[in-house]
Amino acid sequence: MATREPAFASPEEEREYLAKVKGELEACRTKEDVVQVWRAHYLKLGHRRLGRMLLGRGVDESMRGRRGEGA
Repeated sequence: MATREPAFASPEEEREYLAKVKGELEACRTKEDVVQVWRAHYLKLGHRRLGRMLLGRGVDESMRGRRGEGA
């Protein structure tokens, strides 16, 4: 199985990007708004991270995942 290249150069860059996306999701008022944000960031973040943020979880919790941090 091929490994995926990291999307971010550093954890700080990743945290900033996730905070930006979290803000966009919080600003959504309609289903269409959510779909637009999802499509804009899905390929870079993946469905799990976006789903965590959509459910209201914080950036730190959204950063968990492949690296096994906090799990």
